[in-house]
Amino acid sequence: MKKLSILLLVCTSLMAHSQKLKGLVNKDSLSKKVKTIAGGGSGTKLTNEEVIKGLKEALSVGTNKSADAGSKADGFYKNPLIFIPWPDEAKEMKEKLLSLGFEKKINEFEMSLNRAAEEASKKAAPVFLDAITNMSLQDGFKILKGNDTAATNYLRSATYEPLRQKFLPIVKEAIEKVKVTSYWNPLVTSYNKIPFVKKQNPDLEAYVTTKAINGLMLMIANEERNIRKNPAARVSEILKKVFGN
Repeated sequence: MKKLSILLLVCTSLMAHSQKLKGLVNKDSLSKKVKTIAGGGSGTKLTNEEVIKGLKEALSVGTNKSADAGSKADGFYKNPLIFIPWPDEAKEMKEKLLSLGFEKKINEFEMSLNRAAEEASKKAAPVFLDAITNMSLQDGFKILKGNDTAATNYLRSATYEPLRQKFLPIVKEAIEKVKVTSYWNPLVTSYNKIPFVKKQNPDLEAYVTTKAINGLMLMIANEERNIRKNPAARVSEILKKVFGN
């Protein structure tokens, strides 16, 4: 009976010890999980406010670089990713004019569209930065842990329409400066003289505005991807802290 009591005492002690170890392991695992979510597992915890600040900083860096690249000569015209082509709604007009030997004039018009976007890009950064600053972003961690362009995608969905409204007059001014209509008018006049064709009058201001914003957004997304993957692209302490974990 005495041996049985001793055996039960030993078993009880071992079970208690096992439960304690299990608790410590679970606690350690939970701690590591929290650190991974909050600071990438490096031990540096991040607050949601810091993450939001880092995401906005990444977009700001991307905006400045993209606007600078887009505003240079041939920034749009010789970049196949963001080149602005002939308006798709006037595709039949282009095909007809090409058959009539207007290729040179068509190329000049397409160049003027891209020159307008390049000119507008010179004033794009403040408009985009204002949208970024005022962007309402609640769950920074969700975007941080999202895909490589999650912040840019959120910027587009949250600010696109007000951004377009603010950017439209800048594009209108750029269109007038590079004289887009002087290249367009002879083409549309010649085309509209052709019997039985549907008269063409696309809204060039809206078209260039949309294409310019989309082009800049694409470049901002590329910069965000670079910041996420390339430590050398993290040019500030907050970027290093948020994206380096």
